[in-house]
Amino acid sequence: MPFELWVWVAIAFHFAGYGTYLLGLRRQQVEPNRASWLIWSAATVIEAVTYSAANPGSPTAFVFLASAGACILVLIGIWRRSAWARPTRPETICMIASFAALILWLVFREAFWAHMLVVLVVPISFLPTWASARADPAREASPAWGLWTLGDTAALLTALAARDEGVSELAYIVMEIVCHASVWAIVGLGTINPLARFGPRAPHRSTAGGDFDVGDTHLGKAVFARRAFDEGEPLMMFTGRRIRADRVPSLLRGSADRFVQVTPDHFMGPSGRIDDLVNHSCDPNGGLRFSPHGVTLVALRAIAPGEEISWDYSTALAQSNWHMICRCGASGCRRVIGNFETLSAERQEYFRARNLVAPYLRRRDALAPLPARPHVRYG
Repeated sequence: MPFELWVWVAIAFHFAGYGTYLLGLRRQQVEPNRASWLIWSAATVIEAVTYSAANPGSPTAFVFLASAGACILVLIGIWRRSAWARPTRPETICMIASFAALILWLVFREAFWAHMLVVLVVPISFLPTWASARADPAREASPAWGLWTLGDTAALLTALAARDEGVSELAYIVMEIVCHASVWAIVGLGTINPLARFGPRAPHRSTAGGDFDVGDTHLGKAVFARRAFDEGEPLMMFTGRRIRADRVPSLLRGSADRFVQVTPDHFMGPSGRIDDLVNHSCDPNGGLRFSPHGVTLVALRAIAPGEEISWDYSTALAQSNWHMICRCGASGCRRVIGNFETLSAERQEYFRARNLVAPYLRRRDALAPLPARPHVRYG
């Protein structure tokens, strides 16, 4: 096959990968971080530019430039749909290396070594993704990883067909293949089938024994039990990065409303996992139990297969100006959901007796005024 055709095959796979990933985001099947994608977009642009400078006129460089452009388009598309989080150590290393590569190229005119520096940090940039995918493959279970792997392979064939690059110039392509393919292997090779993943009713299943499905209700996404649970049985862990209250966005709606108060001064941000999709109910079948090991959603009563999992948002919320208009449909729906003190005295004692309230709400005197919390709207 002539290398010109491999160029277009590579571009098609890369664009299909970015488009599929964006579709997964819209369907809440992946949960990217804006900081990570900002770093990846910047690094992709630097990789493409330095590769072009080191290999002028190379058809492979055109593939990388097109891929960088697609990456930026996805970054723009996910900007309002994904979450901020402080950069991890690998992400910080990638930022520093990207700036160093840019300086090498612009100041010292060392395009080759600038490109090789970026190549060296490619696997470092994948460390958070590998860790996330290994902990829960459902977080990154997107056909995009397979499409990107095939696109990288076509780019490698483009370079080999052109026969104008040495082994060192192929290092970036090989590294990209290894990194994308490794994530694809972790989340499952079967995810290359977009129809299976993005069918009209494709369920999002937990990897922890297949205990849950994600479906749709009048409120949007919801979590349903796939098996029976006994009263007091742990359902799932609530995870996510701890964020200071003053750093929580003041206006949140829809899928962005995934912040849970965990201390008087901190919230837990979105995890990108199934716990983000558990809805509120004024008559819940679950409750949050706080312990030194983390935050666990436990069954408040026996739960039947097919029943929606829910908890009462007020059981974690201290003095705050947050409120939510409730449409849970329970017979005793409170209509407006607010702080723990808005619950009746009997209901407060009900949750306290079962140790299903946040630690700072376990005593009656915990309802004394606390510093004002930001206005946060849960979904």
